[in-house]
Amino acid sequence: MNSGGKTVIKPFRIDIPQADLDDLNDRLARTRWPDEVADAGWDYGFPLARLRELAEHWRSGYDWRAHEAELNRLPHFTTEIDGQNIHFVHVRSSNPDALALVLTHGWPGSFLEFLDVIEPLSRDFHLVIPSIPGFGFSGPTHERGWDIVRVARAWAELMHRLGYERYGAQGGDFGAGISLALGAVAPERVVGVHVNYLPTRPDPDAGLELSGSDEVRLAKVKQLMANRPPYQALQALTPQTIGYALTDSPVGQLVWIAERFAQWTDPRTPISDERMLTDISLYWLTATAASSARLTYEAARRIERCPVPVGVAVFAHDITQSVRPLAERLYDIRHWSEFDRGGHFAAMEVPELLAADVRGFFLDDSTVRGAGLVERESAR
Repeated sequence: MNSGGKTVIKPFRIDIPQADLDDLNDRLARTRWPDEVADAGWDYGFPLARLRELAEHWRSGYDWRAHEAELNRLPHFTTEIDGQNIHFVHVRSSNPDALALVLTHGWPGSFLEFLDVIEPLSRDFHLVIPSIPGFGFSGPTHERGWDIVRVARAWAELMHRLGYERYGAQGGDFGAGISLALGAVAPERVVGVHVNYLPTRPDPDAGLELSGSDEVRLAKVKQLMANRPPYQALQALTPQTIGYALTDSPVGQLVWIAERFAQWTDPRTPISDERMLTDISLYWLTATAASSARLTYEAARRIERCPVPVGVAVFAHDITQSVRPLAERLYDIRHWSEFDRGGHFAAMEVPELLAADVRGFFLDDSTVRGAGLVERESAR
């Protein structure tokens, strides 16, 4: 946004109206619960007893104000890009010559995903952590077309406004796609892209001989492609329809996201109920269930190949695990790490592993490190 020829970046403070918190409490207290088949377990979906436990904690044990105060210790800002309000956290390293990194979350995550990696990564990097348009304090969106490429172009503009001429990008889930798209739309600016989620589709024409473990990974991908998860189908085909239920019912919003956390995390590295409820509260209190779901609808657009160096971290309990020979056909892979623990939400589950891998890619890889250093030296 321009005002008098100047780009406006405004400090932002989280301050949810008390009336919204009271309304949430009232709705939770009046939940109309379905019945459940005896000994159903997970056979029919999320277990009733566990959901009741989470809902009651959200209503009577969870303290949004305490988490809000903690979050407000971070430096939050907003700006308008391409007609859309953009919220972001901007943490500068004590090293003025540090490389900048833009960290991008996915669904059903938020900027909260990166809370536990801010401290270790900010020792070596300036961090920019935006909320995707349509998510949280960057939502809702009000027009068509906010796909991965458009988000990436917004990130390129954001980094330009902040004065970063060269920077890295990191993300998982949609954040991985956005980070790779950023490398495609701004290759002269992006020194490298690190992802902790990189789906690799079968390519019968590749003529590759895959290892037994790679064949197992590929079989899992084929199974997912043949049996599209229900949540994904609904968000990809009718995000507005499911949005009504999630925006009107806090328990609906709760189970929609809690199921993903339950199924996509490594049982050995669980995410606390408090952290999960803060993430879910963010969706509920900003009424962004529908607008965040629209990204799944919009995301089908193909993007240009990312020409910059790519680093990949593969976690054992993720939705799928990348097949390196297939990934190398599409990307300039310079760094590849395999971890025997951790799941889809790596920044929340195993922040120490992810932070170390990000640091290793951007600071230890000679090509990536050199690209960043040369530009920062020339900018002096």
